[in-house]
Amino acid sequence: MEKIQLHQNEIYDGATTVILELMTHQVSPEITKGKRPAMIVFPGGGYKYTSDREAEPIASAYFAEGYNCFILRYITGDKAKVANPLYDAAAAIAHVRMNSEQYCIDPDKIAVVGFSAGGHLAGFIATQWHRKEVSEKLGIDNELCKPNAALLGYPVITQNVPSHVVSFNNLLGEERSEELNHMGNLDENVDERTCPCFIWHTAKDTSVPVANSLAFARALTDKGINCELHIFPMGDHGLSRATAETAPDWASRAYNIPYVARWTKWSFLWLEQVFYDGFYKFNFDR
Repeated sequence: MEKIQLHQNEIYDGATTVILELMTHQVSPEITKGKRPAMIVFPGGGYKYTSDREAEPIASAYFAEGYNCFILRYITGDKAKVANPLYDAAAAIAHVRMNSEQYCIDPDKIAVVGFSAGGHLAGFIATQWHRKEVSEKLGIDNELCKPNAALLGYPVITQNVPSHVVSFNNLLGEERSEELNHMGNLDENVDERTCPCFIWHTAKDTSVPVANSLAFARALTDKGINCELHIFPMGDHGLSRATAETAPDWASRAYNIPYVARWTKWSFLWLEQVFYDGFYKFNFDR
C-alpha cells in the first residue's frame, strides 16, 4: 500500500508524521467506470493510537465496492490536542479533492468513515469543516475540506451523555474550558452545513454508550440533515466489520457477529442513495 506524508510543513508539533495510506484502483481500458467515489478511513483508538482492525479491513470493504480508498493515520497521543486531528481530517479531504483527477475520483463524492474516536473525528469534520482556523491553518478554502457524507461506527460524540471520558481527555485535555467542551460535543455543532450521516452502534456497548449515537441522530434530525441510524441488540465495543477477518485472536467469537456485520452492506446502499439517488452506484452520466 502506497503511503504519503500528508502535511509538508509542521503546521503543528508532529504534523509531518501524519500519513495517508492509498488503496486505489488502476485505470484500465477494460474497466470503463469513469470517476469513482472516494472513502477516507479514520480508525479508532481513543485518540491514543489508530487501530489496524479499523483501517485496512474497512478500506478493503469499500475498495471492493468500487471506491478509491484512503486511510488517515491522524495525529494521536500527546500531540493530538484539540483541533490537530481536525486539521488532519480536513487536509486529507482537501488532498483527495485537489488531486481528484490523479486519483480518478469524483470531487463531489468524498465520504469519511470512522470508528469510536475515529467516529468522533468523522463527526468532527462533518460538523466543523467550515471553522475559520481550519482554512487559516491549512491555507486553503474551507469548501475543499467538506465531506460529502460521513459514516460513524460506535462513535464518541458528546459529554452531554455518558461517554468515553478518556477520548475527550486525550483530545481536549483533562482540565478544559467550556469553549473546548462545546467544540468537542458534536451534537452541539450540527447545523445546515453538516453533511449526510450514517450511524451504527450496539445497545450493549459499555465503552461508548449508545446514547452517543442517539444524541447525534437527534441533533441531525432536528436540523433536517439526512441521517440513517442502526442500533444492534448485541455486540461489544470495537467490532469493526464484525466479521472473522476483523475479530481479534483473543476474542474471535465475540467479535464475529454476522447479524451486526450487515452494517457494511447497508452503508453501501445508503451511499448509493446519497451519491446516486439510489441508482446504479456508478451512474457516470451514461
